[in-house]
Amino acid sequence: MASATSRTQPPSVPGYVPEEAPLVKIVVAGGFGVGKTTMVASVSEMRSLHTEQPLTAVSASVDLLDYTPEKTTTTVATDFGRLTLDPHDPTAPVLYLFGTPGQERFQSVWDDVAYGAHGALLLLDLRRPAASFEAMDLVERSGLPYVVAVNEFPGAPYIEDSAVRARLDLSGETPLIHFNARDRNSSIDALIQLVEHVMTTYPRDAAR
Repeated sequence: MASATSRTQPPSVPGYVPEEAPLVKIVVAGGFGVGKTTMVASVSEMRSLHTEQPLTAVSASVDLLDYTPEKTTTTVATDFGRLTLDPHDPTAPVLYLFGTPGQERFQSVWDDVAYGAHGALLLLDLRRPAASFEAMDLVERSGLPYVVAVNEFPGAPYIEDSAVRARLDLSGETPLIHFNARDRNSSIDALIQLVEHVMTTYPRDAAR
């Protein structure tokens, strides 16, 4: 039980989460190099945590660098960050963000990270949409409500949303949005849309 002192702490105190704030666990999923780590780092109100390891010759043969030649590391477990949607409202949802590898070979990591999650944000790079197919399979098998978020990379081709939906075989209930993982406000907007989708799909689950 929280002490009387901790109950009166203002939201600005680092690490403090109001007791009445709903806690929402979100998985940020997607293929190699689609922006998961960048997104978590861009929105986290605390210093985000990352489990990046250098790419090896073995991983380079499956995690292609054609569109991300500057990338030298990959997430091998999880990224973690936290975001309070409205720091001035003690009843505003607090999001716990877990970025996880989307490759099938990390199935065991995915199972651990996705346990207890309320929803998933599936990142997509239109220059290489197939990179997120394995992650999409993991998300769909988990049964989590999810939003597909197209990360707007420079030089990415323009593709009609209807064509993207058809390529992914998305159901009509699954939102498809566009955002920039490097932009904090854009990333927050994407997360808000996911939370709204989660609350619409499972309104009683989006709270602790």
